[in-house]
Amino acid sequence: MIETYLESKKHEIIELLEILVNTDSGTYNKEGVDAVGEILIEKFEEIGMEVKVHPEQKLGNHLEIKALSDSDPKIMIIAHMDTVFPKGEAKKRPFNVIGNKAFGPGVNDEKASHVQVLYALKALKEAGSDAYKNVHIIFNSDEEIGSPASKPLIKQVAENKQYSIVVECSRPNGGIVTERKGVGHFTLVVKGKSAHAGVEPERGRSAIEEISHKILKLQELNDYEEGISVNVGYVHGGTSTNTIPSAAKAEIDVRYKNEQQAAEIVRKITEISQKEHVSGTSTKLKGDISRPPMQKTNETEQLINVIQEVAAEIDISIREVSSGGGSDASFTAIEGIPTVDGMGPMGEFSHSEKDEYTDLKTFPKFTALLAKTIEKLSG
Repeated sequence: MIETYLESKKHEIIELLEILVNTDSGTYNKEGVDAVGEILIEKFEEIGMEVKVHPEQKLGNHLEIKALSDSDPKIMIIAHMDTVFPKGEAKKRPFNVIGNKAFGPGVNDEKASHVQVLYALKALKEAGSDAYKNVHIIFNSDEEIGSPASKPLIKQVAENKQYSIVVECSRPNGGIVTERKGVGHFTLVVKGKSAHAGVEPERGRSAIEEISHKILKLQELNDYEEGISVNVGYVHGGTSTNTIPSAAKAEIDVRYKNEQQAAEIVRKITEISQKEHVSGTSTKLKGDISRPPMQKTNETEQLINVIQEVAAEIDISIREVSSGGGSDASFTAIEGIPTVDGMGPMGEFSHSEKDEYTDLKTFPKFTALLAKTIEKLSG
């Protein structure tokens, strides 16, 4: 019944997906993120869900959705409305379908997931199942920058939940995410002293030289076998080639597998920042660990077993994968809630400038998987 209903709604699904993808919603584009939110508010209210808007001044508003405002659902579903793309990207390369694949900015990360959640609930209602009343949905606006504004809301909603389902895209061949690395972001700001590079270079104190020493030490912290990666991904400094640079900045991305590693990495980065190589320079370290790791537990294993049982019923093969990428799944997993991620539609190449796609052929099946998992978890 659910699968048949979803197959019959495929045209509607694609139409809504096109509208969402063609609405720019980069994290810092509040107007665009809120426009996506308004579309979703209308669609979810049409099926009788209650939507509470959590306003933000600088970033997009967050949405909290459930069947009744005073209900106490036990399943949490999380998806984000923001993308990594700049304003104008949707006009530059709008939604496009080639064969069974839908392309466009944010189609897979993760506008297809909003459509999936909506139609999973619609399918449950159409089938006469009350399981749709057992979900508490958060659509947040800042996941791509670490969810600084929505993290407290996610933690609040997570209280007393029995399960958490995060609908980042599922991987090819039915990969759902059961483990994720933790994430940290740090910034080094070095101050030196400027001077003319030809007339009196000895009076200068090169901030670039100082930060270069530190960057080499930071890169030595990588230990891929242990799951630790430290990447200095952005460096800026100086004003001109004939001036000793008085300022330099480096942005650092950190990934790790467990809390013990996190504490050790923070200690080492702090030590590196404090050591002076060029006399007369000073360094400030900013940042911290922004997301804890998502680690698999026995309770998570039980949740995965349920999902695999449902998948077998509808002829989907599910496999477990781990990811170095961060997501909001970490915030519920660290609270001890059985959490799975990658329960969204199947697709690939998120954040890509042209290759990102969602698989439309399998879309109804993975929406049915979500709907039937909700139903089974609701007893």
